[in-house]
Amino acid sequence: QVEMVESGGESVQAGGSLRLSCETNSYAIRHYSLGWFRQRPGGGREGVAAINSDGQRAYAIFAMDRFTVSKDNDERTFYLQMTNLKPEDTGDYFCAAGLLKGTSLREPDYLYWGRGTRVTVSS
Repeated sequence: QVEMVESGGESVQAGGSLRLSCETNSYAIRHYSLGWFRQRPGGGREGVAAINSDGQRAYAIFAMDRFTVSKDNDERTFYLQMTNLKPEDTGDYFCAAGLLKGTSLREPDYLYWGRGTRVTVSS
């Protein structure tokens, strides 16, 4: 069982930056595809970014050029660096891990989930 815990969410002003972390309890994440999802107020969960075991990355359109996903296999942690944050980025952010070879921004492709960390961006 892979456990995942997000951290780094907080309140920031528009234009600011945050780095979200997802710490896992298993070095096995080096073999998993890892994803970040978010749920904005009143909305469903949507894919933000993903990175697979080969280091290939995928981003939602709204995340391109602003967000960067990375991982540190030695530390069992992966990250979402977010810059130029906008009020519409406000929401709960979740990390997830799945045994798929490629990258995916689809919820059903992921097996293990964290409980989320809240990001609030004010204008």
